[in-house]
Amino acid sequence: MATITVADTGVEASANPGAKYVYFFGAGKAEGNGKMKDELGGKGAGLAEMTNANLPVPPGFTIQTEACREYMRRNSVSPDVDRQMEEALKRLEELQGQKLGKGDNPLLVSVRSGAKFSMPGMMDTILNLGLNDQSVEALAKRSNNPRFAYDSYRRLIQMFGNVVLEIPKLAFEEVFDAKKKQKKAKLDTELDAKALNEVITEYKKVVKKHTKRDFPQDAHEQLVMARDAVFRSWQNERAKHYRRINSIPDDLGTAVNVQAMVFGNLGDTSGTGVGFTRNPATGVKEFYGEFLMNAQGEDVVAGIRTPVPILELEKLMPDVYRQLREITTRLEKHYRDMQDFEFTIQDGKLYMLQTRNGKRTGRAAVRVAIQMVEEGLITKEEAIFRVEPNQLYDFLVPRLDEKNVKIEVLATGLPASPGAAVGQIVFTADEAVEKSEPSAKRNSVILVRAETTPEDIHGMEVAAGILTSRGGMTSHAAVVTRGMGKCCVAGAGDIHVDEKSREMQVKGQVFRAGDWISLDGTTGRVIKGKLNTVAAKPDDPELTKLMSWSEPFRTMRVRANADIPRDAIQARAFGAEGIGLCRTEHMFFAEDRIPHMRAMIMAREEKERRAALKKLLPMQRSDFIGVFRAMDGFPVTIRTLDPPLHEFLPRREDLMVKIRELELTKPKSPKLKGLRTLLRRAEELHEFNPMLGHRGCRLGITYPEITEMQARAIFEAAVAVAKDGVKVYPEVMIPLTATLKEMANQAAIVHRVAQDVFREKERTVDYLVGTMIELPRAALVADEIAKESQFFSFGTNDLTQTTFGFSRDDVNKILPTYIEEGILKQDPFAVLDREGVGQLIKMATERGRKTRPDLKVGICGEHGGEPSSVEFCHQTGLNYVSCSPFRVLTARLAAAQAAATDKLKVESGRTK
Repeated sequence: MATITVADTGVEASANPGAKYVYFFGAGKAEGNGKMKDELGGKGAGLAEMTNANLPVPPGFTIQTEACREYMRRNSVSPDVDRQMEEALKRLEELQGQKLGKGDNPLLVSVRSGAKFSMPGMMDTILNLGLNDQSVEALAKRSNNPRFAYDSYRRLIQMFGNVVLEIPKLAFEEVFDAKKKQKKAKLDTELDAKALNEVITEYKKVVKKHTKRDFPQDAHEQLVMARDAVFRSWQNERAKHYRRINSIPDDLGTAVNVQAMVFGNLGDTSGTGVGFTRNPATGVKEFYGEFLMNAQGEDVVAGIRTPVPILELEKLMPDVYRQLREITTRLEKHYRDMQDFEFTIQDGKLYMLQTRNGKRTGRAAVRVAIQMVEEGLITKEEAIFRVEPNQLYDFLVPRLDEKNVKIEVLATGLPASPGAAVGQIVFTADEAVEKSEPSAKRNSVILVRAETTPEDIHGMEVAAGILTSRGGMTSHAAVVTRGMGKCCVAGAGDIHVDEKSREMQVKGQVFRAGDWISLDGTTGRVIKGKLNTVAAKPDDPELTKLMSWSEPFRTMRVRANADIPRDAIQARAFGAEGIGLCRTEHMFFAEDRIPHMRAMIMAREEKERRAALKKLLPMQRSDFIGVFRAMDGFPVTIRTLDPPLHEFLPRREDLMVKIRELELTKPKSPKLKGLRTLLRRAEELHEFNPMLGHRGCRLGITYPEITEMQARAIFEAAVAVAKDGVKVYPEVMIPLTATLKEMANQAAIVHRVAQDVFREKERTVDYLVGTMIELPRAALVADEIAKESQFFSFGTNDLTQTTFGFSRDDVNKILPTYIEEGILKQDPFAVLDREGVGQLIKMATERGRKTRPDLKVGICGEHGGEPSSVEFCHQTGLNYVSCSPFRVLTARLAAAQAAATDKLKVESGRTK
C-alpha cells in the first residue's frame, strides 16, 4: 500500500497539540463557515455554510487539512484526530438516532475528499460506508428494497476495494460485466437483487484474492481505513499531475468530509444530479445540469450512464425542481459567483451535498463576470479577478474552416468545451503522451474514450481534444477539459468505442488509431478527416469590455516577440505596445538569404565577408521597414545576431553522409569539392557547448562587420519610414554581454553607424542601445554594464539555463523526476524561478538603476506571458514584459491584476 514520507512534502514532522481537527455540521448549525477553505477545503466550507443557512444538508463532520498534512509527515494521524473523530461520530449517531453499521436502522456515511481548490475527480470518494453482511440485510428490510441494499453494498466493496485496498477497478468491472452478460442485462439497473447478491459474493473473492484478507466487516475499521486512504489520495499521480497543471501548491493537503448517506438509488422516486447556476461552457444565464433517477452521484460524474438534462426534472418532480431552483439561486446570490452544486433526491426529498464556485471556460468566465456586474452582484474591480489570465486563450481558440469543403458529420455529442480540435485518434492516455514526446513525429492527437477517468489526466493534458461516447456535460471529461481550455465533445452516443481492439465504430465505419478526425466543441459535432482551422479574432465585445475595466489599473507595458511584419500586425491586434524581441537570425534562414549567409560564413577574409554582408543588407533593411511600419508609434527592440555561425550551415553528420554517398555513387561529381569545403568549415566552427560558445556579442566582437551591417540596416530602415511619417523608436539590443567592455565595444559600433546613416540621409531618429541580460555575471555587474547600456532586457530562457546549469533542450530527461520528487515545484522554463533567477533580475534592476536612474527594464523570455511571472515582474518594478503574440492578452490581464492587487489590496481568486 502506498506510503507517504516527510520527504514528499518538505514539512517538519510534528503534531499540533490542542488543535481542533474535526468540525461538525448538522441540524442547522455548523462549527465552521464558508470562509474556512484553508482548514475545511472547498467542499467542507460549502457544507458548513449551507448548514448555517438552514438548507437541507445531510449532517456530518469535516476532518481538517492539517490532519492530512500530519498524515503526510508521519504516515499516521495523531491520537487527537482519532479521538475528535470518534466524538463527532458519536454526535452524528445521536443526531440521527442510528449506529454506524449496526442495528435495525444502520447509519451509513460517505467519505469524500475536499481540498482548498477544486480538483474534480482527482482524489477519492467512498460511499455507503458502514455496510457489511449484517447491516445490508437490515437495510434491505428497513427499505423494503433488497435490490437497493445489495446494489449499495456491491458499490461499497468496489469503491473501498479500489480506493482503500488498491485493487484495480478492472478486477471488479470484469465480474460485473460478466454478470450482466449472463443475465442478458444491458443496463446496471436491470440486474435484480439475486444477481447483485451474487456479484457481492464474487467481489468478496476478488478482495480475498488481491489482499489475502476478507473484506472488513467492522464499520469503524472501514471508516479509519477510508479516511486514511482519502488522505493518501492527495499524493496519487493524477492529483499531483492536476496540481502541477493548475499551479496548486503540494503542501495544502485535503480535508475529509464524513456525511450521513442519502440514497439516490432507492427507486424511481430517488435520484442524483449535478448542476450549475449558469452554463459553464458559454456563461449564458440558464439553469444547467444533469441528473439520473435511481442512481448514486458517482454514476453522473463518472460518465458511466449518460444523464438527463436537469430541466426534465421539472416534469418528473415539479416541487423538488422548484425547491432546487430556489436554493441554488439563493446560493449564487450568497457567494456572488456561479455555483457548481450536487444534490440527491431520496424518496422525493431533496438534499444538497455540495456547492462551490463552478469551473468554467474562459468565454464563460468573462460573460459571467460582466453579467454579475450588470446584476449588481459584484463590482467592476471584482470582475477583473473573476477571470484567470490564461483563460483568455479561449478567445484565441480556432474554429473549423468549413468553406469549400464537403464535410461528413459522423456523430453529434454534447458541446462540453468549445473550440476546434483536429488530430489523429489515440485510445489511451499513455499513447497520447507517447505521440507528443519530442522524439515522436508530433502530430496533434484526439483522445477517444468511452468515458475518461481521473487516471487519464496526463493524456488529456497533451491531447488537442477529447471525445467520449458516454457521459454528459458534467462528466469528468467535460469538467476537466473546460478547466484546461481544451475542446471536448462528450456523450456522442452513436459512437461505439472498443478500447480493447482500439477501434471506434460509427455509421458502419471503423476508425483506428492514427486516423484523422475533427471536433467542433462549440456544436458537439464529430467530423471525419482532417479539416483546417481558422484563427480566432480578439475583437469579442465582451472581452473588450472586461479589458476596458482592467486596463486602467495596469502600469507595466506589454510587448510582443515578433520577427516579421505578419507577427507584428497580429501582436498589435492583441494589444501589444511594441516589440520586445525581434530576432534577426530568423530572417537569414529564408531561401533567398541562406546562400549569402553561408558565403559570409565561408569567407576567410574580412573583404569577402563584407561582400556577402552587402548582399544581405537590403534584405535586412526591407524586413525592418515592414516591422517598423507595423509597429508605428511603438518601440521595436532588435537583437543583433545571436546564434553560433554553425547553425546556418548543414549539420556535420548530414554533410558526411552526403559526401560518402557521392564518393560511392558519383566519385567524380563536381559537387564533392564544395561539400568538402563546407564540411571543413563546419568542423572548424563545431563547438562542444555552443550555447556557451562563439555566439551573441562575441560574434560581433570577432566580426565587427556583422554588427555594422545590422546597425546600418536598422537605421536606414528607421530613417526611411520616418520620412513617410511613421513614428519609429528603434532599440538595438546586444546579446549575451557579461562585461562592461563587451557592451562598450558593441555600443560604439552601433552609435558610429547611426551617426554615419543620419549624416548620409540628413535625418535622425531617437534610438537606444541596450543589452540582453542572460548570464549571472551580467546581473552581478549590472551597475557597471549600465554605464554603456540604456536598457536591460532579461532573456529569461538563457538566464534560467545559465543559473541552473540546465540545458533547455535536454532538461526533459531529468525534469519529470525532479517535479515528481518535489525537488522542483514547476518547470523553471515555464514559470519564473523567483528564488534564484528572480533574485538575479531584482538585483540587476536595482544595481542598473543606481547607475542610470532612467534605465528601461523588461523581460523577453517565454516567462513574459506566464501570469505568475508577470506578477513578479510588476512587483520588481519592470517597465514591460514581452511574450509571443498569442500570450499578449494573458500578459495584459495578469499585469492589470497585479497592479490592481496592489491598489485595491485584494487577492485574486480561482474560478477556472
